[in-house]
Amino acid sequence: MHKHKTYFNWSSGKDSALALYDLLNNNTYDVAELVTTVNSHFNRVSMHGLRSELLFAQTKEIGIPASIIELPEQPTMAIYEQKMLETTSKLKAKGFTHTAFGDIFLEDLRAYRDTQLQKQQLQPIYPLWKKDTKTLMKRFLELEFKTVIVCANSKYFNEGFVGTIIDKHFIDNLPKEVDPCGENGEFHTFCFDGPIFKNPIDYKLGEKVYREYNTPRTKEDSVCTSDKTGFWYCDLIP
Repeated sequence: MHKHKTYFNWSSGKDSALALYDLLNNNTYDVAELVTTVNSHFNRVSMHGLRSELLFAQTKEIGIPASIIELPEQPTMAIYEQKMLETTSKLKAKGFTHTAFGDIFLEDLRAYRDTQLQKQQLQPIYPLWKKDTKTLMKRFLELEFKTVIVCANSKYFNEGFVGTIIDKHFIDNLPKEVDPCGENGEFHTFCFDGPIFKNPIDYKLGEKVYREYNTPRTKEDSVCTSDKTGFWYCDLIP
């Protein structure tokens, strides 16, 4: 049976882990590369604030070749799209025809991705699309995945929230306005154990820091379109 050569847009978090798990158990796709955007200024995974060393430790335990897309701290749309074009062109030259994401319900984001990928004649896949997020989190835990919170929106959470490991109690006690998967950007995680890994990834908790991000003046100024928002980060040390 012919499988579609697929690269996965790997974020290092729980949604990526569950979506990748589903793809690896689907005979339609051959996931042959993991691609992650990294903030070149800090050498950390974009949005998650995860050290690149832990990203590479993670992909090594998954056992799929990995590559990174280096972006400046706050890239313009023009820079972002140019970087993505360079990446997709290289992947197409290597025979990739499909690409996968862990997105769940953000319609605008999916529409943007689909439009850009259509230009490159790449077929997007969304294994988790429109699935109930609380059900997804329960399934994630039932599969014995483990994930730690590395970034959280200060609108909903305080400093003590980052660095904690997600469990059933966490899911059942989230504020009502917070999505169970953090799909609106309420929190981000680092997945360190589960059925897609040969071995757990070791880490220890480091410093916790608070950062604020400004709203760009126009849509063209940056790929970030949220209001000025504060985030708590927990540094994970390999």
